[in-house]
Amino acid sequence: MDLHQIHLLLLAVVQGIAEFLPISSSGHLLLINALWVRAGAPPLADTLGVEILLHAGTLLAILAVYRRRIATLLGEDRRVISRLIVGTLPAVVVGLPLHEISFFHQGLESPLLAGCMLPITGLLLLWGSQQPEGATDYREMTYRQALLIGLAQAVAILPGISRSGSTIVAGLAVGLRRDSAATFSFLLAIPTIAGAVVLGLKDLGPDNYEPAELVRLAGATGVSFVVGVAALLWLLRWLRQGRLQPLAWWCIAVGVSFTVWQIVR
Repeated sequence: MDLHQIHLLLLAVVQGIAEFLPISSSGHLLLINALWVRAGAPPLADTLGVEILLHAGTLLAILAVYRRRIATLLGEDRRVISRLIVGTLPAVVVGLPLHEISFFHQGLESPLLAGCMLPITGLLLLWGSQQPEGATDYREMTYRQALLIGLAQAVAILPGISRSGSTIVAGLAVGLRRDSAATFSFLLAIPTIAGAVVLGLKDLGPDNYEPAELVRLAGATGVSFVVGVAALLWLLRWLRQGRLQPLAWWCIAVGVSFTVWQIVR
């Protein structure tokens, strides 16, 4: 196994864990890449393409874990679909311009920005862990509640701000039960991640990769899927107990350490 393959597998594991644990997958991927290059190892030739495929793996993980709820949405609970549309709109309004404007797109790939934002995620998690559990089920939520959670998701476009963390905490803040806040957060991730994958895939093509590289990328996508399923199931158990503090302190410690390292370097 060469360094390139080790790099891909490392990123796949980190993506699978950090997409669902509220510690920011985008932030941790940027930090891992920065540390990898700093160690003298060769960087990825197509970082964006790799991240898109890894996100596709974690999207499949959500579809696998929530397949029954998704089937119910398409049948008995169709009213939730309109809430998901409202919750997705802020990310679309913010994300599309940033995707098309290269200056902002490059800024969102800054490891220093990710390091600065991670402690904010930690503080959000600490605040969320102290919130009393609400009584509202996600199937009973209002459009206003859905929009507020969607605004939190739009902020998570910044690297280092956890999408799952910000939306789950926002769900708790608007009065959802812990399990409902998590469920709506990950259902909301489906159109958001799918849209980002589609936008990214249009710039990719099999003609740009050697067959061996395609096999490696497919393997990394599979790893992000398997690790993502395990991380999502584990997180759901932790949320029922309200145990977000360890993850919060992890974000604060990693963010502060990495920011200091970037500044001193």
